[in-house]
Amino acid sequence: MTEFSNEEIDDQGRCEWLTLTDALKAFVLNEAGHQSQRHIRPLHYYIASRLVVEGGFHPSEITPHPPFKVIERSGGRKILEYDPESGSSGERIVLGGLKTKKIDVVVSKPHIGPVIAVSMKGSLGAFRNLTNRMEEAIGDCTNLHISYPVLVYGFFHVIRATVAGVDVKPNDVCVLPDGTITDAILRYHDILTRLEGRKDLREETTKYEAVCLALVKPDDPGSGTLLPNFPPRESPLALSGFFEKMYRSYDLRFVFAAPTLSTSTSRMVWDESSPALSNLPAVDYIPRTEG
Repeated sequence: MTEFSNEEIDDQGRCEWLTLTDALKAFVLNEAGHQSQRHIRPLHYYIASRLVVEGGFHPSEITPHPPFKVIERSGGRKILEYDPESGSSGERIVLGGLKTKKIDVVVSKPHIGPVIAVSMKGSLGAFRNLTNRMEEAIGDCTNLHISYPVLVYGFFHVIRATVAGVDVKPNDVCVLPDGTITDAILRYHDILTRLEGRKDLREETTKYEAVCLALVKPDDPGSGTLLPNFPPRESPLALSGFFEKMYRSYDLRFVFAAPTLSTSTSRMVWDESSPALSNLPAVDYIPRTEG
């Protein structure tokens, strides 16, 4: 299994270690304007950094490159250091069965190829176009799984949870005045639930291993936080289960199913004394450490 290209598409930015709230605020405030991708890139950085700290993947295997470096000590201890200067931006080009595809966040193992990929989508309004997003999501998933059936592929869609008001266009409304979710968003949620949960590489290529739908509050109080009541906690699209599904699928396919490769595919466990972990920001996940 080999990638089409090792080229990273540089956008002159630098991957940062951000909290989820910081990344979501950049998205909903969108100070860069609709034609820029700057409002969604902080979420790429959040996911890339989380794949290191929580997921145990080496920073050098991830695009965009997270702001960390790893020092190997005697006894197999792995020290994680926060290194802002090492962070870089960009996307990775991956060979699909029908066409090449730029993927927002990719974990790629040497001599194996892409093992984890996450596609990010963001919608600030015009929710009538969500059906187009659905068609794109199905096409992207099928395209990559044709070339890489073992690839653990996640789809992460964030939506600005705009409340109906005098100055809000009807098609930009996500939440009605009484707090209920609009029919367009509810239908989209129900469709996405049918696209997630691919557990085995022999299952249909149109399904993702994990899908997350996140509705983000644009106004205070709580600007940049997730809407607490939707998706509901038990929804398969809730953020709380997204990364767990990705890690579980990865371990089953690349570690337990291939023990002879485990020295290179096993996820790292960070030493608790790692400098990066002593200055841990207010992240919403638990670092992967011993014990």
